[in-house]
Amino acid sequence: MNVNQSTIQIRTATANDLGAVTMLDGKITGLDKPDYWRDLIRRFGGRKQDRYFLIAETGTDLLGFIMGEVRAWEFGSPPCGWIFAVNVEPDQRLGGVGTALFDALCKRFRDGGVTTVRTMLARDDTLIMSFFRSQGMMAGPYIELEAAL
Repeated sequence: MNVNQSTIQIRTATANDLGAVTMLDGKITGLDKPDYWRDLIRRFGGRKQDRYFLIAETGTDLLGFIMGEVRAWEFGSPPCGWIFAVNVEPDQRLGGVGTALFDALCKRFRDGGVTTVRTMLARDDTLIMSFFRSQGMMAGPYIELEAAL
């Protein structure tokens, strides 16, 4: 299924999207996590201030989704937008779906008064690294640290 960019519609996720979101995530990760996605749709779907769960679709076909929120003063940073999930149907990649989702989320961040967008990803996830780099993102001023417990 190839989609014309002009037919991509972006909207806020609702509880009715649970099945399609769970299925797409399972296709990519190999994990079935309906309870996880149900909780995120409840917390980020609908019209939540500073929290966004957006769906890209054409007609009734889910093409992808993106999630993010405005976080304030973490790590001494002024408020900024954080993207923490993005997923696009594999046969729709390179078709502009991810960019449409990214642009729609960044518009909401800008409309909320923030001027910076951030994300965090695994160093070896070259696919998502390439996507974010193609959106103009690059290394920021912070370094993630962790320790095994």
